[in-house]
Amino acid sequence: MLTRKTRALAALIALSAVLFSFRIAQADFSGTWSLNESKSELGQFGGRMADSKISIEQKEGILTVTRTRAGMGGQEVTTKETLTEGKESEVAINASIKKKSTLKWAADGQSFTLSYVISGDFNGNAFEWKGTETWAIAADGKTFSLTGTLNTPQGEVTTKAAYDKK
Repeated sequence: MLTRKTRALAALIALSAVLFSFRIAQADFSGTWSLNESKSELGQFGGRMADSKISIEQKEGILTVTRTRAGMGGQEVTTKETLTEGKESEVAINASIKKKSTLKWAADGQSFTLSYVISGDFNGNAFEWKGTETWAIAADGKTFSLTGTLNTPQGEVTTKAAYDKK
């Protein structure tokens, strides 16, 4: 025969299992997105520092993000990274520069933050820059904003980029 305390403990354990199995639905960022410069605040560098196109494949909490932007010589540069919450990912920007990122979803599942470190060697000088990006999708799923902050030796750079779904 179960005592009152044992039944209460069993009920508490069952309730905890149900609550921990409940997961907030994450916004779906899947698709191809184009930079909307007229709705963006890109600072002194303008569209040269922003991704002109972002393609996202999202499955079971894993985001595969392909970014396209203009390189220093005007050529198109593409990087691809796979992001999983709480796991560090690494992508080579070029032969001597790499980016390590960690994804964290907001409690409401409608946005996430990437914390990252870009490090490497440029003309014989080692460097490390730290930054964050907060991605927030609009309620209609047709636009999202990407607010980025990058800390460099020359100071902090903040941008706000708006993207439209194609």
